[in-house]
Order: sequence, then structure tokens, then C-alpha cells
Amino acid sequence: MSETYDAIVIGGGHNGLVCGAYLARNGLKVKVLERRSVVGGAAVTEEFHPGYRASTFSYLMSLLHPRIIRDLELAKHGLQVLPCSDMYSPLDNDYIVFSDNVRKTQGQFGRFNRHDAEIYPEFDRYISEAANVVRKLLFDVPPDPSRADFKSLKNLASFAWKYRKIGDRFYRLVDLLTMSADDFLREWFDDSRIRAVLAYYASIGTFVSPRTPGSAYVIIHHIMGEHEGAGGWGFIKGGMGTITHSIASYGRTKGLQIETEADVERIIVENGRSVGVALRNGREYRSKIVVSNAAAPVTFLKLVDSKELPSEFVRDIRNYRTRSSAFKINIACERLPQYRALDKAIADGALGSFTYPTYVHIAPDVEYLDRSYTDAKDGWYSTEPFLTPVAPTVVDDTLAPAGKHVLNVFGGHAACDLKSSNWEAERPNLVKNVMATMDRFAPGFSDDVIAMDVLTPDEIERRVNLPSGHIFHGELAPDQLFFKRPAAHYSDYRSPIRGLYQCGSSTHPGGGVSGIPGHNAAREILKDQGKRMR
Repeated sequence: MSETYDAIVIGGGHNGLVCGAYLARNGLKVKVLERRSVVGGAAVTEEFHPGYRASTFSYLMSLLHPRIIRDLELAKHGLQVLPCSDMYSPLDNDYIVFSDNVRKTQGQFGRFNRHDAEIYPEFDRYISEAANVVRKLLFDVPPDPSRADFKSLKNLASFAWKYRKIGDRFYRLVDLLTMSADDFLREWFDDSRIRAVLAYYASIGTFVSPRTPGSAYVIIHHIMGEHEGAGGWGFIKGGMGTITHSIASYGRTKGLQIETEADVERIIVENGRSVGVALRNGREYRSKIVVSNAAAPVTFLKLVDSKELPSEFVRDIRNYRTRSSAFKINIACERLPQYRALDKAIADGALGSFTYPTYVHIAPDVEYLDRSYTDAKDGWYSTEPFLTPVAPTVVDDTLAPAGKHVLNVFGGHAACDLKSSNWEAERPNLVKNVMATMDRFAPGFSDDVIAMDVLTPDEIERRVNLPSGHIFHGELAPDQLFFKRPAAHYSDYRSPIRGLYQCGSSTHPGGGVSGIPGHNAAREILKDQGKRMR
């Protein structure tokens, strides 16, 4: 006998857990099925060397929305945000500190270029207004502008009326969606080092150069976090796994059931409707609602027989771009990197109350970022990668033995599919490039390494089922956003199969540990059930 539920959620990543928690909170009997032995997806904390634990994949909190934190009472279930320093960007013999304090950042820019410092407050207002428009869109269901039925026209008219006062900010969004990050920033800033501080965000998780058209939007995606308690970015005590454990804990208080080591082999479809799932171990679960937190290519190209789907939809999903270049190295170390100009920054008071920069971007100018991309674009990896070393153990003593540290190093670019080799052979060479880059800006750091866990894109894909290891479940490009994410006509968290919904980062508003796709999917599911989400 198969077990029966009101809803089954495939995947225990943060969006799947958020969706399941909201559905359970609203009275549904919900089961979350997670392939791995631990819930959390890409937001997990795991031991990678005896005594050393790291946020294995996602490594900083920024986008987790305050509404979700409040609704799911995450603070009561263990969520504690720890402070993160302002972003420190080492140069060969100097540094730039980027802060959400406009005057502080203006002062930093003024050390390199007077004009760039003078224009920065105006730029900050401009980009903040654009980000505020995007924030308002986060909880919307993208309307389908191609449909002419009454419901679709009503939704489109309602959407247009809601945003009728955007005015000139509309053109700002057009610029961000179509311009390259560097072209957009050149309209404001002269100095390549200063442009790199902002253009860096356009490279995180996307296989593009800051000179690629459309890359400007990714800057917005990374700076629109608005959580409470630690400014724009923060660490989570106990690592990012605490986020997903707190969501799961809340869900369980509402009756949410979670099963690990439950690898879904296929979604059962009968007469055009999903009616449950079959696991690889032979078990089946039946339900009138199935919600997939997996990436769209996994859901519709692996878990569902293509015969059950419209051919145009299948083509759209096959063409959905997930070409990744992100890698991650979790490092156990004797001491943290000692950047060349760190003593100067501390003496200048640039780090405020911090005596060490916990959040660092290594890419001294736009040309460096462009070379990192050019090296890798045809199926290889960067000789000089851009790097984000973050040091959670400065503020969190639960991750390493006393006196020792964990350094999370996120970077790019590294193609998932190498053109003339494989990652088993090339992984040591990528590590050499990373360590050479670290030693260039923090001499001797490689001598302090105790152990490391190296996650190339193929390894990320293998461990957490992200296509090509893509951290956003797919490119954040203009043709893969809003009413085109993940495919035309299906940006509303539904699918061509009745009763089958989507709640992962392949849906609006995209990737990052925000929980918003999970929230929005739950709201639409409840709406279809004639329920209003509490």
C-alpha cells in the first residue's frame, strides 16, 4: 500500500522546506522527500575534516527574506544572524572597503578617484531605487502577456496598475537588463578598480564577463537582500545549515513530515495529472499535489516522461541555460589569509569594529574579471580566478577547533564540461591557480592550509543535483527572468501537468537562499485549493 498525502515536495532544499512549511501551516498533510541523508540542499553545514565544519555550498546569508523569517518563526527555531564585516577588496599594495554606509564608501573611492567619489551618492540613490522596484516584484506572480483569456488579461491589467507609478525607473530596469555591467558602470565611474568593486557581483554564479550584455542585472540580484540584524550580509551561527534546520523545525511543529535518503525516480502522471511519486527503492507515495524543488531541467527532463508534456515546453526546458562556472573550496587552516594591506586598513579604521575582514572579493580591476572569463569561456578554467574568501570563524566559534579557522573560498570561472580533459585530472591544477592567487594577495597563506574540500562544478552537480553545478538553477539572463522563468506560460509556479507545481530557484525570482520561490509556490497551490494563505 502506498502512503497518501495532500502534497508531496520533491527536494529538501530551503525552498522545498519553505513551501512545505507554509502548506503544513495552512492545514495540508505534507511530505518532503530528500535524496541525501541530510536536509538543506545547498544550504547545509557539514564536517569536511575532523573538527572542521563548513557551509558546504552557500556560504553567506543575504537574500533570506524578513517576511519568511517572521512567518516561520525562524529565530525561535535556532536562526541567529552574526555580523559580517564590510566587503574588503585587496589590491596588490592597497585595498578598497565597500560598505552600505554611503559616506564611508565615498571616502574609500576618494582615495583613488575624486570624480568617482563625488558621483557615488547619486549612483547609490539610483541603484537603490532600481533595487526597490525589483524587491516589489519578488512576491508577485509574473503575468503572462501572451494570453488573451479574461483571467490572464485581468492579471496583466492588475499588474500594470500596481506598478503604474514606476515612471522613469522603468528605463533603469531596461538598462540593467540589457547593458553589460562594465558599460553600465562606465556611465558613472572612471576608475577600473572602483568599477570592479561593483562589477564583481555580476560575475558571481554567472558564466559571463562584466563586459557581456545583460550582466548588469546580476549586480541588482546580489545587493537586494534586506534581512534584519546584520546589514546586507551576515553569517549564520552554526553555518548555513542552521537556516534549513530552523525551517524544518518550524515545519515539523505544523505537522510537516520529512524523509531523507528518499531518492525520487519519477513523478507518477495519470490522465494528464500528477498523482504521486515513485522512489528508486520501489516505494510510492500518492498525493493530489506534487511540488518539485528540483531545477526545471531535472523535473521535466528526468522525473517526467516527455510524452506527458507539450513539445514546445520540452524545447524551452531543453534550451534553458544552466552553463555554470562556479567552484567552491572549503579550507581548514592554521590562520586566516594575511592580506598585504591589512595592517594599513586596520590602522586607517577602515574595518570599523572588526580587526579582520570576514568578507573579501579578490579581483583588482575589471580587466582581471574579464580575463578570468576569457580563460574559461571555451571550456576551461581561469589562470587567475576571481575569489570570494569568507571567514566565518572570526565570529562563529562552533565551526573549528580553538585557534584554528575555516575559510570558504567561492570563485570563478571553471567550466563544468572541460573541452580537452576532465575534472579528475584538472582539479589539482585549479587548486594551484587558486592558491597562487591567494598567495599573491595574502603571501604565505598556502603554507597555513590543513585540509580542503574542493567542489568543482561537476562535483556540485553530483552532490546536490544542480545542473552543471549552477548555483541559481539557471542563468539570470533577460530571457530567463520574470515571465520567461523557466519557460513561457509557466512562470506562475504551475506546469503543463495538472497538480504538478514548481518551487525551486528555476522559478521567479531566481537563485539565492531567499525562500521566496517556496513561499510564492505555496500561495499559488493554496489558491488553487480555494484557500487563502495564512
